Amino acid sequence: MRRSRSLTVGLLNVLIATGCIAATAGPATVQTTPQTAEKLALTLPNKPDSAKFAVLGDFGNGSRAQYQLGETMKRVHDMFKYEFVVTVGDNLYGSERPQDFKQKFELPYKGVLDAGVKFYASLGNHDAREQRYYKLFNMEGKLYYTFKASKQSVRLFALDSSQLDRDQIAWIEKELSGSNDDWKIPYFHHPPYSSGGRHGSDAGIREVLEPLFIKYNVSVVMTGHDHFYERVKPQQGIVYFVVGSGGQLRRGDLDDRSPLTAKGNDTDLAFLAVEIDGDEMHFNAISRTGQVIDSGVITRRK
Repeated sequence: MRRSRSLTVGLLNVLIATGCIAATAGPATVQTTPQTAEKLALTLPNKPDSAKFAVLGDFGNGSRAQYQLGETMKRVHDMFKYEFVVTVGDNLYGSERPQDFKQKFELPYKGVLDAGVKFYASLGNHDAREQRYYKLFNMEGKLYYTFKASKQSVRLFALDSSQLDRDQIAWIEKELSGSNDDWKIPYFHHPPYSSGGRHGSDAGIREVLEPLFIKYNVSVVMTGHDHFYERVKPQQGIVYFVVGSGGQLRRGDLDDRSPLTAKGNDTDLAFLAVEIDGDEMHFNAISRTGQVIDSGVITRRK
C-alpha cells in the first residue's frame, strides 16, 4: 500500500506563522576538493575517533547495478570503517515479500551487513509502512525516530516525509530543540531542494521544515526521491544533499542549468560516505565503479 502527503494548506499557514524565526547562526560553509580519475581515491581523513556513516537512497530494485554498488560499498568499508548507513527512502520497489527483502536488500549489502554495519531506514513513497517492523531497518516499529552516533557530537533524525502531519512536526521540533548535539542531521525522502526534472524541489516540505532547521541550527540535510546525486548550494545557510541514485537511476533528469546545483551526477549509481570530526563534516560521493564524483568539507553552522 502506497502513501500520499497529508499536509493541508491550513496547517502550513499555522506552522509557518508560528515557527518561522530568523536564524542567529552563521551558514554552513563548504570547501570542495579536486576530483581525480583514480578509483577509490578517497579524500576522507579516516581518523580513529571520528563519526563515520553512509547515506543511500532509492535503491531496492534487485538489479545487477544495485549489487555492484553494494560491492563498492563493501570495498569502501574495507578502507573506511563506517559504522552505519542511513537510508533516505524507497528502500524496496515492487513487491515486499520476504524473498524480496532478501533479493533487494540482504544480498546486495551482504558484505557490509556481515561486517556489522547497521542500516537505519526512513520510508519513501514506494515503501509500505510495515517496513518499520523489518528488523534490519532498525526502525523499531517507528515511522520517525532519532539516534546518536557512537562517536562525536552527532544526532540523526529520521522523518516520514510522505505523511508529515501535525504530530510528527511537533515531535521533530521537540527533538531538535531538546538536542545539545553539535551536528543535528535530519534525513528523509522528499527533497526541499532538488534540480530534478521528474520531481524537483518539494515546496510544501520546505515551507514546514526549513524554518525549524534554521531555528535549531541544522547544518546538513539528507534526502532522496529524485534518482540522481546532487549537492545543493547552501540554502539559508544549510547544505542539502539528494542521494537518490542507489538503484533507480534516472539518466538525464538532473537539470544542468539549475542555479541550485553545486555538484551533481545522473550517469551512474552512487552513495555518500560521511566523516564528522569536531566542526567539520568530510564527504565523498562514490559511484558504482568506485570513483569519487564529489568531495569536500562542510563546516557546521555556529
